[in-house]
Amino acid sequence: MRIVKIAMLCTGLVLPAAAMAEAPRITVTGEGTVAARPDMATISLGVTSEAATAAEAMARNTENLGRVLDRLRGAGIEDRDLQTSGLSLNPNWTQSEDGAAPRITGYIASNMLTVRVRALDRLGAVLDQAVQDGANTLNGVSFGLADPEPALDEARKRAVARAQARARLLTEAAGVTLGPLVEISEGGGAFPPPMPMYREAAMAAPVPMAEGEIETSAQVTLVYELKQ
Repeated sequence: MRIVKIAMLCTGLVLPAAAMAEAPRITVTGEGTVAARPDMATISLGVTSEAATAAEAMARNTENLGRVLDRLRGAGIEDRDLQTSGLSLNPNWTQSEDGAAPRITGYIASNMLTVRVRALDRLGAVLDQAVQDGANTLNGVSFGLADPEPALDEARKRAVARAQARARLLTEAAGVTLGPLVEISEGGGAFPPPMPMYREAAMAAPVPMAEGEIETSAQVTLVYELKQ
């Protein structure tokens, strides 16, 4: 009986080594892209005010920002789509011509305002409303999707389909047989960076806007075993 036990132990040691021999694999990557018309826009505005004293500059900036917000609300923008940020107050230094040390000749207060516009047909009018009272800096306009998940899911499907087609093509060209799928991973969806559009602060007519398309992309990696 003792000899049998040793034989069984030896067999147990050999089996894991055999199991470690993995089948050959192939790794492929697929990319999918979906183009869709944007359904919202984000405007970045700046309200800047200058005065002789810091208190006057802040008070004037607050008043100007309040008028801008009232105009935007009157244009149909909801409070959830209005966000202020980046409040700053800085002295206005002036260099004298006689070489004397710079001196403070006033103060500049500024505040940033981010506005989401969900009705793109009103975008030009909203921009005009914003710059009529106090918004003297326009940093740019970017377009996007209010709900990007449907486009991203479609991009994922296209990425998987392309990866599968690539795996079949490569294995057929190499004269081997594609086995089961053993691993799948996603590289992540991506949106293009915002493309800002600039304009002067004062305008007499609504600004024409061309929103174009938003491209949503996804990348997946598939790992297949190869049949021997």
